[in-house]
Amino acid sequence: MEGESYNFILDWSLALASLLYCHSVGIFIAQGTTRFLVLFPVIFLFLYLPLNLHTMFLCGLTFFFMSWLGSFKLILYAFGEGPLSSYPPLPLSHFISTACLPIKIITNQQNPSHQTTKKSPKEYAIRVFLLLITIMAHSYKDNFHPLLTTSIYAYYIFFSLELLLAVAASLARTLVGAELEPQFDEPHHATSVQDFWGKRWNLMVSSILRPTVYHPARAIFSHLVPARWVSVPAVFTTFLVSGIMHEMIFYYLGRFTPTWEVTLFFVIHGVWVGTEIVLKKTMSQQFEPPAVVSRLLTLGFVIITSFWLFFPPFLRLNPFARGCREMMAFVGGFRHWHLISPDEYSCPYF
Repeated sequence: MEGESYNFILDWSLALASLLYCHSVGIFIAQGTTRFLVLFPVIFLFLYLPLNLHTMFLCGLTFFFMSWLGSFKLILYAFGEGPLSSYPPLPLSHFISTACLPIKIITNQQNPSHQTTKKSPKEYAIRVFLLLITIMAHSYKDNFHPLLTTSIYAYYIFFSLELLLAVAASLARTLVGAELEPQFDEPHHATSVQDFWGKRWNLMVSSILRPTVYHPARAIFSHLVPARWVSVPAVFTTFLVSGIMHEMIFYYLGRFTPTWEVTLFFVIHGVWVGTEIVLKKTMSQQFEPPAVVSRLLTLGFVIITSFWLFFPPFLRLNPFARGCREMMAFVGGFRHWHLISPDEYSCPYF
C-alpha cells in the first residue's frame, strides 16, 4: 500500500506541475494548433499516469478526473474553448480546480446551462441510509433472484457516483468559492434516452463531450449530410467516443483484455438516440406518449441494455469486494497509524 500511496502522490504532483505549465502556456501562446501541440505531451501524460495505480478508488478517480475530464478540457483549452478558457485568464487556483474536478464554475453574472433540482441535506442523508442498506443486503445475494441482485448493483453504482461527485463539487466550492453546476438531475425522470444522457445523467461529462466531440463531428458531417439530419451521425460519434473512454476505464481498473461490451452498450444507445431524433423530426407532436409512459420506456431500455452489456464486464472487476477492502484498509490506516494493504482484509458483505 505504501507503493500505491507513493504513486498516487507522485501522479497528482506531476499533474499539478503540468497544469501550472498549461496555465503559463495559455498566457504566452495563442489558441490554435501551436498551443495544442505544446499541450499534447501533457494530454498524453494524463492518459498514462493512472496506469501506475492498481486500487479501484485511486485508479478510477484518477482516470476519471485526470485522464478523461482533464485531458478533454485541455483539448478545448488549446483552441480557446471550454471551462478553462476565459478573458482575462482564470486565476491559477480556479484553473487547477476546474481542470481536476468534475465541475464548471458559474460566476454570479451567469446562469447554469441547465436548471436542475437541488437536493437538500436531508435528501442526501436518505440516500446514504439507502446506500448502507444496499451494501448490507448484498450479503444475502445468494437468496435473491439474479435480476434483483443486478438491480442492487445498479442502485449502488448510481448513488455512490452521485454522492462522490457531490462531495467533489462541495470540495471545489470550498476551495474556489464559486457556485457549481450539479452533476445529475433526477435521471429516473427522463422521458427519452436523449433526455437521459443529454440533460440528466453526469452533466459535466455531457458538457465536455458536446464541444470536444459533438460540435466538431457536426461540422465535419455538415459537408456530407443534409443539415436536417447532421445531428444524427454527430450524436453517434459522441456515443462511440464515450464508449471507448468507458472501455478504457474498465481496462485501467482490471487490466483485463477489453471485451468491447461497454463500447457496444454506448453504440446501441447512440443508434437509439439517433432514431429518437429522426422520429421527432418526422412525426407530429400529437403522437408523443404521456410522460409516465415515456419514463417507463426510457428506464426499461436503459436497465435492459445495462443488464445485458454494462454490468457483466463491470462485475468481472469484482468492484464491491475490492471497494470494501480498500475502504477498510483506509480506515485501518487511521486506527493503526500506518498504511495497510487491502489484501489483508476480507469484507463481510461481499
